[in-house]
Amino acid sequence: MKGPVAAIGVIGAGAVGQTVSALLMGTGWCREILIASGSPSSAEALVADLEDMQQVLDASVLARIAHPADMNHCAAVVVCPRAKFTNTATTDVRMAGLAANAPIVASLARTLAGYTGTTIVVTNPVDVMARLFAEVSGCRRVYGVGSNTDTARYRLTLAHHLHVPVDAIDGHVIGEHGDDAVVCAAATRVAGLPVAVPLAEARAELRARPRRINQGIGRARAGPAGAVLAALRATLGLADGVVELCVNHDDRWRGIPLHFTAGQPTVCLPELDLSEAQRLVNADNKLRAAYAALRSHLAEQGEEPQ
Repeated sequence: MKGPVAAIGVIGAGAVGQTVSALLMGTGWCREILIASGSPSSAEALVADLEDMQQVLDASVLARIAHPADMNHCAAVVVCPRAKFTNTATTDVRMAGLAANAPIVASLARTLAGYTGTTIVVTNPVDVMARLFAEVSGCRRVYGVGSNTDTARYRLTLAHHLHVPVDAIDGHVIGEHGDDAVVCAAATRVAGLPVAVPLAEARAELRARPRRINQGIGRARAGPAGAVLAALRATLGLADGVVELCVNHDDRWRGIPLHFTAGQPTVCLPELDLSEAQRLVNADNKLRAAYAALRSHLAEQGEEPQ
């Protein structure tokens, strides 16, 4: 594994930003964590909390407050702010933050225009927000997490159903991080062998699990933060392997498996049956329509992305 990078920026001091920052403090992957938040008091409090952790662990990682404009030297920037809004949606829950979160993400993208490091987008709806950040900023290495978390939940569900270890499962969830996520059942293998996937159960759990988490602790944090660390580990060349991330592939922003070697990705889409291929088309169309609606909304607000 490579030595620690100079700095990693975390924009957003909420549930995910806090968890990502704490994990980074413990990993020693960077020498410095830069914290930015729309709430200065939140950023200050998080840095103080991280300083306490640094002392307890005798860690070599330092934490400090920084403006996003001062993060251009960072090896990676994690974008995880969330606007203040009440989400009352019962379906397409993640898409409910589209209009509220977009101005924040677009503003950050303008601030970081031309940034040459790696950007990991977490803010939902993550597939649309990753595209928005990339197109507004012009940054080339922009990845959205989401499908990685969905894939982990799928493998857990299948392992429980089949009474096998999770590491025996080779399967992916791709497309949208949302209600139209595509379970790649045809290509799923258990110990290298095809398996009859309980699709209805798997899809139901992908929808129900995040809701159970939200109802119990307010917001998912550990799972998304773990997906961020998996993305950072791969994109920074700290370890090779496959990670499901949202990228622009064939002019479609969607979650797909990427095999990273020394930080460089290669697309490794699983083979899909006809039903899965159609579901992926449907997910693509949904995300395109959401992005078009978003651009129209931003234009009405006088914030048309450039």
